Order: sequence, then structure tokens, then C-alpha cells
Amino acid sequence: MSRARSYSRAADELRPLKVELNAAPYAEGSCLISMGSTRVLCVASVEEGAPGWRKGSGKGWVTAEYSMLPRATHTRSPRERGNLGGRTQEIQRLVGRSLRACVDLGLLGERTIRIDCDVIQADGGTRTASITGGSIALQQACAWLLEKGIVSQTPFITGAAAISVGILGGDALLDLDYSEDSTAEVDLNVVALDGGGLVEVQGTAERAPFTPDQLTRMVGLASRGIHQLFAYQRSLYSQ
Repeated sequence: MSRARSYSRAADELRPLKVELNAAPYAEGSCLISMGSTRVLCVASVEEGAPGWRKGSGKGWVTAEYSMLPRATHTRSPRERGNLGGRTQEIQRLVGRSLRACVDLGLLGERTIRIDCDVIQADGGTRTASITGGSIALQQACAWLLEKGIVSQTPFITGAAAISVGILGGDALLDLDYSEDSTAEVDLNVVALDGGGLVEVQGTAERAPFTPDQLTRMVGLASRGIHQLFAYQRSLYSQ
């Protein structure tokens, strides 16, 4: 591949990854995750009571909210007040679905864990960073429930992580930054669980259709990147 990438990366390399734990110290769980220049604050809050439609089920709920600060990009974007934009709604539903797969809702009991993902700086991959960082904050919140004796067994089953992959100039690239994502021929987001299995694969052909062989290649590339994210998560859980 002749194209130069940020951080002088190879096609199959992640951007530099850094996670700061307890970035919001008043919350039950939190971290600030950086994937290259993309930075997302992920905060988990435990609330007594589940949504009304869950009442009496003995099961809880995990949900997510996503927002981007006005100057997270090169130009200021207005704050979303009242009606959320379609992109924001789609991303927070994806994050919520992904993180619910990490938890035994029966062990959680009739409680809600809300994950707030606020993008401080955006350079591609904000939704995937939100899932990877949100999983860390969620694990902390579940550990807090156990430490406080609110639950007798942690509801956290396994971690979730996500990464983007795409095709640019015919090459499959891992962990796209904005310059790559905005010009990619194919853009794919892959979400997986540390215990095995995919939660979601979102793929779009931006210019021309892609083949099943290309899809298999991209998912394989994403899986290798996600394996590295899981190794990083596990190192944090033991701290």
C-alpha cells in the first residue's frame, strides 16, 4: 500500500490507544478513551428502577446516550436540544444494543445503567470508541454494584469492543481516521464480544458494491484489531 496513514501505520494497525480510568470520579464508572485524535468521555450511572415496561420482570436495562461537543470537529456544530438528529439516534441505539450484550439483565435486577458517551474530539471512529470505552465504564459500574453489596454477583458477563474498517484505493484498512473514512469506497463498523461472537456489522458501499470476499476480508481484519482492544480492556479490569 502506497498511501501514507496517520501515525505512520500499516494497513492492519490501530491508532494509538489510551484509556484514562475514573475520568468522572463522581460516577459509578467512567473513562476517557483516545483512539488517535478521537477522544470520548464514557460515563456509567446506576439508577434504581427499570423502564416502566420492565416493571415486575425482575430484570434491568442498559441504555446509552451519545453526543458530540459543539467544537469536537474543525467547525462548530450547534448543540442538539430537544429533537435529536437521525445520526445521533442511530449511534446511541447501536451503543446501547452493544452494551446490553455485556450484561445479564436478570442479575442486574430492576435497575438501569445509563452510559453517556460525549465526544470531546472527533477524528473518525467515534461510535466504535464509544462502545469500547462504554464497555469499560459499564464493567466498573457493575463492579461498584457488587462492592456495595447491592448485587450478590456481578451482572457483567463479558466486554464489548468495536472498530472501523474500510476499503480505500482497493486496500483494506483498519481503524479509519476521518480523512480515510470520508473518502473510503467501503466503510464497515464491527462490534464483537470478548466471549466470542459478533453483535453487529454495519457496512456501506459508498461508491461501488463490494464483494462477499471483500466483506470476509474486512471482518477478519476488524476481528484482529478487536482482539487487541480486548487485551487492552482486560489489562484495565485487573487494575
